[in-house]
Amino acid sequence: MDYSSTAYSTLPLQDLTGVTAISRPELRAAVASLDMDSPAITLLADFTKLRPQTIPNNAPASQALAVMKNSQVHMLLVINDQGHFTGIVSARLLFGGRAITVAMQHYNVDRDDVTVNMIQVKRDDLHALAYDRLQRATLGDLVQTLRSSGDRHILITEGQPGEESRIRGVISAADVSRALGIDLDHPPEAHSFSAIRSVVLGGDL
Repeated sequence: MDYSSTAYSTLPLQDLTGVTAISRPELRAAVASLDMDSPAITLLADFTKLRPQTIPNNAPASQALAVMKNSQVHMLLVINDQGHFTGIVSARLLFGGRAITVAMQHYNVDRDDVTVNMIQVKRDDLHALAYDRLQRATLGDLVQTLRSSGDRHILITEGQPGEESRIRGVISAADVSRALGIDLDHPPEAHSFSAIRSVVLGGDL
């Protein structure tokens, strides 16, 4: 192949002096003005379009926090050695530090040795919504659901009858709050803290 052909042009390159910002995905609702009657699916972080943020269950809890900060997310999906989903770990658990302290006491380990597996909210303690049901829901339905459950994230599942379900995406209470201009900052999520107690056998959190 003749790479010297004049059919191609050398593109003008620029230096990066003064360039400090990095583009990031906009809030999914930014393209339109949303209200309580808007389709709930508008705020879905769809994992067929966006790469899910995951963390191995044997990773240090400190690593999970670093990933959240670097990725600017508030929740990570936890996976095991086979790549199977086992639960989630949220910024609320890590920033507060209480869950880590309780895990240290229960497992008799130093802070640096606390793993994601010790503090994750396990799969069986989480709530999910079917994708086909989400397609028929409104943001008002989501608000009602989030307020009722106390969840900060709702996982969306998808699967045909007789097939293994998969996690299609997630909707966060923070995105719903920002899109509608309402306050969904519940007390600490009940299911999460209940799950932590069952894991570490601690007392009231």
